[in-house]
Amino acid sequence: MTVGQVGMKHPSLAGMVDAIDVPMTREAMHARFTQPAEAFLETSLKYALKQRIDDTSAIQAVLLDRYKRVLIFDSSSWDVDPRLADVLPGSGGAASAANCKIQVGYDYKHGELGFFKIDPGTRPDNAYTTQLPCLLQPGDLALFDQGYFKLETFSQIEKLGAFFLTRFLIKTTLRDAETLVPIDLEDTLYRLPGDTHQFQVIMGGQDGKGEVRCRMICLRVSEQVANERRRRLLKEAKKKGRTPSKTHLALCDWTLLVTNVPETELPVEMAWPLYALRWQIELLFKQLKSVLLLHRSQTKNASRLKCEIYGKLILAVLIHRIHAHINTQLWNQARRELSFDKFYKRIQERAFALLHILLLSVEKAAIYLTAEINRLVKNCLKLQQHSRQTTLETLERITVTDHGVGKELPAAYLT
Repeated sequence: MTVGQVGMKHPSLAGMVDAIDVPMTREAMHARFTQPAEAFLETSLKYALKQRIDDTSAIQAVLLDRYKRVLIFDSSSWDVDPRLADVLPGSGGAASAANCKIQVGYDYKHGELGFFKIDPGTRPDNAYTTQLPCLLQPGDLALFDQGYFKLETFSQIEKLGAFFLTRFLIKTTLRDAETLVPIDLEDTLYRLPGDTHQFQVIMGGQDGKGEVRCRMICLRVSEQVANERRRRLLKEAKKKGRTPSKTHLALCDWTLLVTNVPETELPVEMAWPLYALRWQIELLFKQLKSVLLLHRSQTKNASRLKCEIYGKLILAVLIHRIHAHINTQLWNQARRELSFDKFYKRIQERAFALLHILLLSVEKAAIYLTAEINRLVKNCLKLQQHSRQTTLETLERITVTDHGVGKELPAAYLT
């Protein structure tokens, strides 16, 4: 079912029955989407996540070598049939009646997916923040956006011996780490010359509880970027019936990052290129939706919806693991990269052929897929363009001197 659906432009029960080519009615297929089937596929996904091609394979780049893993956390949501509102409620009103959200964790350094969680779209990302420390190990780096910003989580990450790098949430209380004097960030940055600054700060309450000592990195953006940020901020505030504060509008001139990584290991010039890795998970979501059609379903049956999602995620894990294994070898040995987009699409084009062989023999399907992957790799390589460098090529340009100073900050940054 999962493999067949990937090859369908418009997935349906009739299409599923036709794909597996067995004497079964669409009604009989529908009856098989039950809570036990949902639980089985969820367990199968967990099993798939534990499988490894090579435990030691990892991307080699100066900016990443310091960390055991580089974990990116984010979510993606989409509207589902309004009749599922009792199970997966949406925001209602002008928004959707029913909405599904998926939480994802992605280890960029090893190319591994994990931490899948399906919930209503109304549940905020911040509700998952406290779960992140238990997914980390000493030496890991966690990258996430403001939706996951929580001081308690930062404190737990630091106690674990791991690291975090994220954007600063402007309403957070801020004090100077040495003088303990509250910091007026807008006024402070207005008075300072130059485009980059950093401060040792304390985020959180003044009672000593729930506070986090870390480093704040301030990077000035172009006037064009700042104005676009203000436009989006005003638009979003108007949509929610709010008025953005003068401080919030003024701080659109800056990208504000907070981290517990020491300056000797992450100089100011390196902070943004490292944080920019977070956008890699957006590319992953694009493949999950545009190629694997994760957000496409024609059902009011919650069990069928989750079965389809789990099934597609299993396939995503397998495809991604193969991609990561090949891409790591290509980069470490020849500084070449395998395109996410091209690789996913080539697998999609072979989905029905793979399904028909799979129904006859798992062994023959494995032989077929291996041969096809070896054949299509050369056509899935990313083009090498000096005017448009890839993320890894950008990281490759960044070096560290004996004093820990970053060199060659990418020109196009801070969007």
